[in-house]
Formats: sequence, C-alpha cells, structure tokens
Amino acid sequence: MLKYLNLNKKNSLKRLELILNSRKLKQRNQLNIVRNILSNVKKNGDKAVIKYERKFSNVKTSSKKIKFSKNEINTISKKIDKNLKRSIDIAFKRIKFFHSKQKFLSFNYKDSYKNELSYKYSPIDRVGVYVPGGTASYPSTVLMNCIPALVAGVNNIYLTTPALGVSVNPAIIYAAKKCGVKEIYKTGGAHSIAALTYGTKTFKKVDKIVGPGNTFVTSAKKEVFGEVGIDMIAGPSEVSIVADKDANPDWVASDLIAQAEHDILAQSILISNNKKLIKSVNRSLKLQLLNLPKKKIAKKSIKNFGLAIYAKSQIKILDAINTIAPEHLEISFSGYKNILKKIKNAGSIFIGKFSPEAMGDYLAGPNHVLPTSGSAKFSSGLSVNDFLKRHSLIKITKSGIERLGPSVINLAKHENLDGHANSIKIRLKKKVD
Repeated sequence: MLKYLNLNKKNSLKRLELILNSRKLKQRNQLNIVRNILSNVKKNGDKAVIKYERKFSNVKTSSKKIKFSKNEINTISKKIDKNLKRSIDIAFKRIKFFHSKQKFLSFNYKDSYKNELSYKYSPIDRVGVYVPGGTASYPSTVLMNCIPALVAGVNNIYLTTPALGVSVNPAIIYAAKKCGVKEIYKTGGAHSIAALTYGTKTFKKVDKIVGPGNTFVTSAKKEVFGEVGIDMIAGPSEVSIVADKDANPDWVASDLIAQAEHDILAQSILISNNKKLIKSVNRSLKLQLLNLPKKKIAKKSIKNFGLAIYAKSQIKILDAINTIAPEHLEISFSGYKNILKKIKNAGSIFIGKFSPEAMGDYLAGPNHVLPTSGSAKFSSGLSVNDFLKRHSLIKITKSGIERLGPSVINLAKHENLDGHANSIKIRLKKKVD
C-alpha cells in the first residue's frame, strides 16, 4: 500500500524531497479563472456572486437571498442533534480556554533619557470566515477559525458557507451562533472570497479572511492578499507518524487513514526504524479500508502519496521529520523525548499512543488550522495573534533627541537621506555637523 523509502541509503533525503515536491505539483492553481471571478464580483457585486454560486454549486434555485435571516439562524440551529450539540459545546469550551492562554500583554517602559516606548495590541475590526460545504461540511472549522478571533476581541465576524437553494448543516449554524458570528452568507467558492474582500450590497467588506477551501478558494485568497489579510495558503491535509516496534500497527494504520480520507491529495507518511511494523501497518491498511465509507478517496490518497520511510537511527528520523515539516506529527516512539527536543519543523505534535491527530481536529484545544506542504518550516498554526494588530508607541523627550539625535543624523547621512537628518537637526538648538 505505502510506497517504500529507505532513508539509510545515499542521497535518500534528496529522493524524499522529490517525492514531496511531486505532490505540490499536483495542486493546480486555477489562476486565470479566479482572476476573472474576482474582477466580475468586484464590478457586479451580488449579481455576480449569485451567478457563480448557481454555476459552481449546480443549484437551480431562483432565490437571490444570499444571507441567512436571524429567524433562519434561530430555526436551523435548533435542529441540531442533542448529542452533537453537547459535543460542540465541549469543543467550544476547550478550544476557547486554550486560546485564552495565548493573549499577549502590552508593555511600556522609559529609557535613561525618559523616552517612553510602548507596544500595544488591538483586534482586527472585521473578519470573514470561509467554511466549506457539501461533503466537507465541518462545524469544527467554524470553531477553530472563529474562537481565536472571538478571544482576540474581534467584534465583527462574518461567515460564508455554500447553502443557496440547499439545506445547510444545522451544526454549522449552531456553532456560528455560539461563536457570536454577526452575519452568515449562503455562498462558497472564489466568488465568496471576492465578496468578502470588496464588499457587495449583501456582503460586508472585511479586513482579513480565514478558513480552508478547494484550489479555487485557496487561489482566490492568495490573489486578494494585500487588499485583505489572510490566514495562510493551506494545501491538502497531511500526517507523519513516527512509530517503533512497540506501536500498535492497527492504531497507526487508522491514523494514516484518518488523514487520507480528507482528500485524494492528502498525504499519510509512516516513519519507522522497524521493517516488521511497516509490513504490519500495510496489512492493516488493506483491511481497514475495506469498510471505510470514503475508501475511494482514502485509497487514492494512499496509493499516490502514501509513504513508509525506513530510518534506522534517531538522526535519520529527525532528518525525515524536519525535511517533511508535517502539518500533523504523531510520535508513538519509546525514545520520543530525545526526538522531541530536536524537532524544528512541524505544525501540531501529538505525543504517545493515546494522542491520535483526530483529537486535535476536534476538541483537544489547540487550533487545527495548520501550515501544510512544508510551510511549517517558516509558519505556525492559527492563533489569537493572527487576529491582533501590534502597534509601537514612541514618545521622545527633549533630552532624548539631544542625546540620541546626533547618532540618527550620522546614520541618515550615511544612507544619503538628508531629509531625515534635517528633521532631527531642525529640532536641535545648535547646528550639528
């Protein structure tokens, strides 16, 4: 089932990089189509949004109501299953508690010249949250994207999910209501990203857009960055599992499948120092996939992008982890403490056999919006900080500019910026050369 790579051979890391890059090339960027959609929505607003929603969602409704009314929200949210409601309530509480620990404190101080220097935080005013619909209708996406904004103090959260002319998942509406979302729109796709970016008669214009989506949505977010902020360019989901001879092969296989069922482009990787475990995991994969509802997606994902890496030493295991920079990393390895200290690149790390990645997807507490496709080498998961702006405050005293000004003048002259130097000189009583 899983392709095999022996990391102990010469140039094997380069081979691993080639395998990882081949997956990235499969993630097509629908740039020309997306640019046309963005331009049309910017020009024609709701009319264009409705046109694209009918086209891409294949709905035949004549409805032009692309926003849920308060009455609709109240009615739909009450239809949620009792047990599911309880699970969402538990998840909300745990995720909010974890993110409340992330809030950053402002600070201020005076230096030896009585200059006042400060740093403060303020929340973004308006945030748009994109939630996929159809087969990928996830209330967990609502919680993970809205709660950090809520904790940061964002007062205006707007959410959009494909629901024009079709029934919407009550769990999504309930979760959005619980998170204090101001308005919920009924459309998806790149056209909804455009609507949130530019604003329409119905859609509120936002300052930042967060949330996952297909290649069109991701491309649209990339295109509008600069006009609005975005969370990240996230690709299909991925997991890497480090396991030794003591790991349960059935459990390992189930965690690989949990990622594979997300998307045919998802990637599930096993890293082990034990060849017998690799064989056992492969056998278990075949058996577990037989009865999986999404077996077609999972099988294709594992066949095309699944990988078993055989690495004899902890150094080789670390080389594999830091080269992959996985979105999710599970460690079911007896010597995990030594490995953990040296992991530089990973989104979320799950430690021990009772910590499957699925716990993190729903209610462990940390965010499940994480860097993918190797971007964990330079970025981190969604947090409260993503919804806060940071401001520096500078108040220089008379003695401060007199003592520090000459150094500023020297630096400005060195950089041939005489206007900068003069803005200091003009404030000093005597001429400084």
